Amino acid sequence: MSAPTHSSRLAYAEFASPREMYDDCQVVGQNLRLPTLEQAARNAVRTAPSIRYEDYPREIGKREIRVSDAAVRLANALHLHLD
Repeated sequence: MSAPTHSSRLAYAEFASPREMYDDCQVVGQNLRLPTLEQAARNAVRTAPSIRYEDYPREIGKREIRVSDAAVRLANALHLHLD
């Protein structure tokens, strides 16, 4: 039996140049609408929003949750008993 021959082709792709990888990252950031480095730097030094109640005086009501008849039948069939 003869020894297996090895291919000179690598099992993985060659790395791109640093410039190509940087450009790829820039395009991905734009497509994901990520902030630029300048925007991120400005946001990092901004003051934090207030957590004081007086700064947000309005009341926000809770949403009403409606359970449909179909959901009740399904829950009862699974013995979940939605009341």
